[in-house]
Amino acid sequence: MTLLSRDSMPRTAIRSARGFTLLEILVVLAIIGLLMSLAITNTDKIFGDAKVKTAEIFVKQSIKVPLTSYRMQMGDFPSTAEGLQALITPPANKADRWRGPYLQDPKVPMDPWERPYQYRYPGTHNKTGYDLFSLGPDGQESEDDIKNW
Repeated sequence: MTLLSRDSMPRTAIRSARGFTLLEILVVLAIIGLLMSLAITNTDKIFGDAKVKTAEIFVKQSIKVPLTSYRMQMGDFPSTAEGLQALITPPANKADRWRGPYLQDPKVPMDPWERPYQYRYPGTHNKTGYDLFSLGPDGQESEDDIKNW
């Protein structure tokens, strides 16, 4: 086995053995910087969508079982005045029938934007049931609300 000296190597082999030029490294760093800036600017959209999905799951699925259990034992859903708090503490005039708490947490859950869910019974949209909704990202009753109807 013979070792080649640098003088006996072809010129292209010497050039490829050198490594990256400073310009090539800077181009790669610029591309990485661009990709990082795109990822950072889109995280709000990614996490914003996750908050909407979380609120949708709560108003359409998660709260159904506690409210249905309450209705089965109490004869009806909590009134608007009693609100979701009736799932945690017994209403004053119904304490003898109350078999709760119907939620595991000791407090009523807040929506992903740390605001209370809106509850109405009887519902104005669900005439035979309850209306439950989050005011959404803007905190105002508007088209972006996440609702169970």
